[in-house]
Amino acid sequence: MAQDSPASHAGTVRVGDRTVNRLGLGANRITDTESARALLERAVELGVNFIDTADVYQFNESESTIGKVLGSHHPGVVVATKGGVARTSDGGSVDGHPEYLRQAVEGSLERLRVDCIELYQLHRVDPHVPIEESVAALKELQELGKVRQIGLSNVSVGELERARRVATIVSVQNRFNILQREQESVLDYCAQHSIAFIPWTPLHRGNLAAEKTLSEVAGRYGATPHQLALRWLIQRSPAVLLIPGTLSVVHLEENLGAAEIPLNDEDFGTLSRLAVP
Repeated sequence: MAQDSPASHAGTVRVGDRTVNRLGLGANRITDTESARALLERAVELGVNFIDTADVYQFNESESTIGKVLGSHHPGVVVATKGGVARTSDGGSVDGHPEYLRQAVEGSLERLRVDCIELYQLHRVDPHVPIEESVAALKELQELGKVRQIGLSNVSVGELERARRVATIVSVQNRFNILQREQESVLDYCAQHSIAFIPWTPLHRGNLAAEKTLSEVAGRYGATPHQLALRWLIQRSPAVLLIPGTLSVVHLEENLGAAEIPLNDEDFGTLSRLAVP
């Protein structure tokens, strides 16, 4: 993989003992279609070496498609997945019981077509299971060689600290974007402790164009509001690892172009004052 690839222009971040480019790909909408497979292949060509998915995304199809395209043939690409939400016909329910997580990891291994999952993240904390028990189960799977590194998703600082007393936590994935910053304390904690912070919904589910200030600043740089929102996140903290999702190669390339925006301190400060209550 070329070092001077578009995805590398935003720099790198450590995820435990792995170093990845800070512009990755979220695969929550990936299904087994020709266009989705082409998107994954193009992302890797452009230097994307961190892809995020979960067992419940598209009823397992996201994992299966990634396994079909990448499998164990791209050792330089870190594929992260999540488990701990049981998909049901009427939605999903959180399940952090050790026995469920063991079953979930086995399923992800099979669908991803690997012997060891590079990064496995607890999708949500089960209110009926102490986080220590869920993380201890993942640590056992790590010791068995089925999970390389452990991360968490949708956690507070307190829950993160409790989990770290059980196992080494290398990543946290919480909702965070230019307009929704309730998790700033978690982001800052991660930065202080060399834990990668992976914002989900980094583009506010695409609802950014209506934000007047963001559009005005983006126009001055010849960028889109989405690109500027990603650039702001890159500049917000060196711990940030971005996973904007898309099904379009055009949008993929546009997202990677966010790294090229020369955002100055004044405009960064203006954007930093934006937020929704």
